[in-house]
Amino acid sequence: MGLRFSVLASGSTGNALLIENREVRLLVDAGLSAKKIDQLLASRERDGSRIDGILVTHEHSDHIKGISVFARKYQIPVYANERTWQELERLLPKSEFIERRVFRTGERLDFGSMTVESFETSHDAAEPVGYRFHSGDQILSLATDTGYVSDKMKALLADSDVLILEANHDVEMLRAGSYPWNVKRRILSDNGHLSNDAAAEALCDMLTGRIRRVYMAHLSRHHNLLDLARLTMSNILQERGFQIGAAGSMNAKGVVLMDTYHDRPTEWDDLLLA
Repeated sequence: MGLRFSVLASGSTGNALLIENREVRLLVDAGLSAKKIDQLLASRERDGSRIDGILVTHEHSDHIKGISVFARKYQIPVYANERTWQELERLLPKSEFIERRVFRTGERLDFGSMTVESFETSHDAAEPVGYRFHSGDQILSLATDTGYVSDKMKALLADSDVLILEANHDVEMLRAGSYPWNVKRRILSDNGHLSNDAAAEALCDMLTGRIRRVYMAHLSRHHNLLDLARLTMSNILQERGFQIGAAGSMNAKGVVLMDTYHDRPTEWDDLLLA
């Protein structure tokens, strides 16, 4: 049963991912207001009443801002590991009225015709995770908000048809930017965010034949540009002998780099075309 998804929003101003098959519809993170999430869903001809669950990657505000209002409005269960839930209970208003579902990092969650597997990431949060979504023989993986990509993560992510991967910043733009040095040091650390170069280098180790499309995600509005992220990643991949496919072409040869946006959703991506 085919997977399809839309990255509703991606970046420091708010994150949300919509993923579905014919029977199941899930939201990953809700880092915008509930009103904005409703608007984004409507733009994809969907609404909150048909969401079967909200999966949380970690407790930072750009990933949880709208969860309490949205989950309570539509009575949607919220899934997170125990340490993340402890933070959610502290940070979210009226969290006691949210349907609480707890999982252990690494276990699979069964949503009938779709299964979801969580995995550990490296970020300055309680217990941050990424996710892999399985439906039939199709796999979509999400890995953002991580300071580096471990060998274990690479092995999991390589076995994906489509990958949503952080490309947060250009290192030189960040170093020259106006952020205080302690913030820059945090972003550049192993518990921070992936740079364009680091994302590309990690991707080189993961392109073993299955991944067809990579969505460049969680781009900084202050220290990155879509064109720069694409150029940097393309150059590194090509230097390592990988072919870059053309976006929008059927059966493109090589990996295709795809954009995500702060302020609008991506088009539906049907993994059957991967």
